[in-house]
Amino acid sequence: MLTDPAPTTSARRADRSPRAGLRRTGPAVRLAALGVLVLVLTAVYLVTDVPGSLSYALEKRSLTVLAMLVVATAVGVSTVVFHTITQNRVLTPSIMGFDAFYVLVSTVVVFTAGSAAFLTADPFVLWAVQVAVMVAFSVVLFTWLFGGKRRSIHLMLLVGIVLGTFFRSISEWMQRMLDPLDFQVLSDAFFASLTRPDETLLLLTAVLVALGVAAVVPLLRTLDVLTLGEPAAVGLGVDHRRVVLTLFTVVSVMVAASTALVGPVLFFGLIVANLAYSWAGSFRHVWTVPTAVALGVVCLLGGQLVLERALGFGGALSTVIDFAGGLFFLYLVLRKGAR
Repeated sequence: MLTDPAPTTSARRADRSPRAGLRRTGPAVRLAALGVLVLVLTAVYLVTDVPGSLSYALEKRSLTVLAMLVVATAVGVSTVVFHTITQNRVLTPSIMGFDAFYVLVSTVVVFTAGSAAFLTADPFVLWAVQVAVMVAFSVVLFTWLFGGKRRSIHLMLLVGIVLGTFFRSISEWMQRMLDPLDFQVLSDAFFASLTRPDETLLLLTAVLVALGVAAVVPLLRTLDVLTLGEPAAVGLGVDHRRVVLTLFTVVSVMVAASTALVGPVLFFGLIVANLAYSWAGSFRHVWTVPTAVALGVVCLLGGQLVLERALGFGGALSTVIDFAGGLFFLYLVLRKGAR
């Protein structure tokens, strides 16, 4: 009778390694571990290092935590969905020129109306205009790119780079003709800020993000089917074009709302989505989507704690995320090119 050979020493060591232990745990356990980490980080951020009144600190810090949760949900969910419907894990809505368009919209407002009008304008009106314009742009762009015959990744990247460069060139041309005060006001608006959210706009953004999540949740199983590719999805009864365009609209609304609230964070979605695929250990969106959200909250809360408590506000969190995300993006592109 044939028996399995005894495992070698290296195989036994690999089986006892932390990565092997992680592979043996289910996605539910891994997600629960992230949930516990989120709760711990939230508690540490809220109640530690309080210089004055605890109730005042809790009120202000709770808004920051809520803003982080809203942004992490919007970016995490939209990026995972975007990866699925484009069949690519390198592209994100931000890389496709979304944030550059936000910069252009803000620059046009300051260029035409001045910084005084930009600062004194009704925050709700400014937020609503930015969201509406960015959603309209993204829906037109995504419909052209993915509504018809499938495009290659090279064309997608080329379109994103060209549009981003075009929008930034127009923005820079306008910014060079601004006076120093207007330029300073505009520059401050381009750095994503999670610690000073407007309460009304935060509530409106949270409502839009919640509606987007409510639209995505019933389609989680359909997203699992879309990972098989368009021919297989159509063969299994999925109305591919309708579902994809619906999801593109949801992605556009969520990303536009979060960007208009806190400003652009270019590579944040790329980081949390790809980390979620590795951590969840499953292709099913019922695990990858909440894992991406939880990892987003961990990155934002953990990064803010390091900046505030360890470095004493020694830098902007969005700058650190963009730097790390840019390196991660290059790593993904070079790794895929080497295969």
